[in-house]
Amino acid sequence: MTHGEPYGLDETHEPGLRSWVESANAPGTDFPLQNLPFGVFRRKGSSEAARVGVAIGDQVLDLHGAATAGALARMAPGGQVALLAPTLNPLMAQGRAASRSLRRAVHGLLRADSTRTRRDPALLVPMQDVDLLLPADIGDYTDFYASIHHATNVGSMFRPDEPLLPNYKWVPIGYHGRASSVVPSGSAIRRPGGQTRDDDAAAPVVGPSRALDYECEMAAWVGQGNLLGEAVPIDRAEEHLFGLGLLNDWSARDMQRWEYQPLGPFLSKNFGTTVSPWIVTFDALEPFRVAAAARAPGDPEPLAYLDSASNRSRGGIAVDLEVRLSSAAMRREGLPPLRVSRSSLSTIYWTLAQLLAHHTSNGCNLRPGDLLGTGTISGPEKENRGCLLELTWRGRDPLLLPTGESRRFLEDGDAVILRGRCEREGFTGIGFGVCAGIVG
Repeated sequence: MTHGEPYGLDETHEPGLRSWVESANAPGTDFPLQNLPFGVFRRKGSSEAARVGVAIGDQVLDLHGAATAGALARMAPGGQVALLAPTLNPLMAQGRAASRSLRRAVHGLLRADSTRTRRDPALLVPMQDVDLLLPADIGDYTDFYASIHHATNVGSMFRPDEPLLPNYKWVPIGYHGRASSVVPSGSAIRRPGGQTRDDDAAAPVVGPSRALDYECEMAAWVGQGNLLGEAVPIDRAEEHLFGLGLLNDWSARDMQRWEYQPLGPFLSKNFGTTVSPWIVTFDALEPFRVAAAARAPGDPEPLAYLDSASNRSRGGIAVDLEVRLSSAAMRREGLPPLRVSRSSLSTIYWTLAQLLAHHTSNGCNLRPGDLLGTGTISGPEKENRGCLLELTWRGRDPLLLPTGESRRFLEDGDAVILRGRCEREGFTGIGFGVCAGIVG
């Protein structure tokens, strides 16, 4: 891809086009022809190696099989070789141009006027018949603090006179997480143990966390990396991002409160992070670009390396997020998960491009498959709070469940389900699938 090549809208976004995979044409499906997210799967009960695939309706298109069968012969040889790998890392390494070319080729195979894939039914696998795996080998994981509403709420609990520290509006705040404990949607999360200290206690104790929480975030997956010592300019930052998914960075709030000073979270965060299995590409998200969130009057303008006209005008993405909670008792009684919050990626203070530009501004090298989390995404209203710490205000206002149970923080057997969706008049809505985990 040449620098400055516009992505923009093309026929893959055309809302009138339908797929011969009928489930992809169903109203409200997450995976219509206009989406085509990438992931990694294995057929249930098989010993086959993991395979790269694309979600289409309630099916998975086997890209390994398609490449082997010659169905993607128009792609560059390097792109076809990447599809034979057991992870998305080789495809990610080839950059945005390669993933865009592949998305267009898959679109051509799956649209209603195509006949090629119909002759190869083995290339389609029902999603119910596969295990969805981590989409990439994750070398490094960085979690940010990009939502000013979340930062202000949390700061208000502990520093009511100064909710935001002086650096927040100048620099994207982040910390290095633990890649080894990132797990795919559906994995159980074991309650962590560690040191905690109550306010009136003279010394800490060691035991299971009593304040286990979820965090509604989005995952930005790094595509093409950068060399050590090479900063990525903000106008090229999105060229280094492969796509977006959902992320739940489970947190032990009582452990976090005791350990976070002076170096930030440690054992309170590194025991489990859940990601959704499908990665929605930036090309699929093109119709849902919006301006970066407006800064309040009096806020400083971003420093030059974090600022550009294009980032201001289209640095945001309108992804509507929701969190649902289901207790073990609710499931026994056949009750559906309760929606506990709604928020939007479009409200974050620091855009995805700013996060990556800042991450590399000191010469830090990112690699294909690295994972960047946005941090908890909250909004201005109570219903927009993206974690229980905020929703219950440190447990002061418990959340009531349909069974009569209450929750200050998560109990064993609780399931947390994150979903995300993009909608815009004149375009076909797309979704991200599910990011779910149960406290086991």
